[in-house]
Amino acid sequence: MKKYLSLLMAAILLLALAACGSSSDDGSKFIMGIDPEYPPFSYLGDDGSYTGFDVEICQAVCDTLGWKLEIFGVNWDQKLIQLDAKECDCVWSGMTILDSMKEAGYVISKPYYFNTQVLVVKDDSAISSSADLAGKIVAVQLGTSGEALLNEDLSDLAATFKSVTTCDSFLKCFTELSGNAVDAVFVDLPVATNYVKEHAGFKILDEQLGAEEYGIAFRSGDKDLCAKVEDALATLVSNGKYAEIAAKYPDIVDNLIFLND
Repeated sequence: MKKYLSLLMAAILLLALAACGSSSDDGSKFIMGIDPEYPPFSYLGDDGSYTGFDVEICQAVCDTLGWKLEIFGVNWDQKLIQLDAKECDCVWSGMTILDSMKEAGYVISKPYYFNTQVLVVKDDSAISSSADLAGKIVAVQLGTSGEALLNEDLSDLAATFKSVTTCDSFLKCFTELSGNAVDAVFVDLPVATNYVKEHAGFKILDEQLGAEEYGIAFRSGDKDLCAKVEDALATLVSNGKYAEIAAKYPDIVDNLIFLND
């Protein structure tokens, strides 16, 4: 009986260890971590399913590799914690590549999008540049490169503000702006462009701050998984599927690195 129990416990341990591996190790499932409120890269479509440029490209990657795609909506401020907890296999959702991620050991893909930060204000606002924000309140999404910029490279600018309001989604930032609780929103250019296009009464200031690039984050040790995804992306670029999907998102095409090298 003791021998039987020992064998049973060993079998259970092996199964547990197998479950701890990447969900795509067996080629059957790939869990994509996204910000569910980040159009045009990732968002909930009218049919109740997640869509967006990043989601469509990831689906095409999974089709190429024979994987089943699952979508996991992360808390953006906790995205790397959730990645480490293996709630997803990657974070792929307009994610800015930061040196701090590389230094922490995360495997980061080649950059695929060039981005800048912009300020959005109401149409009737007298604010025309960042210099006009002295004594004003600015909203920014938690866990974003915009927040990092205001805390680091643009800290001198942020010091002129009355305060910075942080929200857990960019939509809440715009709700604060709409209700006059803040004077401006500091946000990624493609997100601002998409929002202003779909919502009247807002404008983007003609000033771009903080150049950056988007990439895909994988856990430390997942270099092979990253390489598989990058090889599939290269296939999509060469066979035209990447450009076909990109054509659905004209506001971001010009900044897609794979199509503009």
